[in-house]
Amino acid sequence: MRAKDAVGRYGERVAARHLEERGWQLLDRNWRGTRGELDIVARDGDALVAVEVKTRTGDGFGHPAEAVTADKLRRLRRLTGEWLARHADAGGPRFREVRVDVVAVVLPRAGAARVEHLEGVL
Repeated sequence: MRAKDAVGRYGERVAARHLEERGWQLLDRNWRGTRGELDIVARDGDALVAVEVKTRTGDGFGHPAEAVTADKLRRLRRLTGEWLARHADAGGPRFREVRVDVVAVVLPRAGAARVEHLEGVL
């Protein structure tokens, strides 16, 4: 596994733990649709939330959330719709709200990871 991939996987574990500590129910991790992947799909009360996780080992290339472009958000919206369609066909749960959040994780050289959760970016 490449170092970049290992950093990303670790960041996803940090983000998942962050969401679970907030009482969220994780429904899927690394769900693959026809045109990409949703890092985390979770339930926050009555809301379905697709969570994009961005991890960096520092701020040298900007804040991790800056990597979530308008194109990426459009792709996440389509993938979230695909996830809903597949699970509705299987008699899955219903949701009052659907949104996309970003969890930015910064891994400093020393100390605990810094987590910033941006809710409702889409």
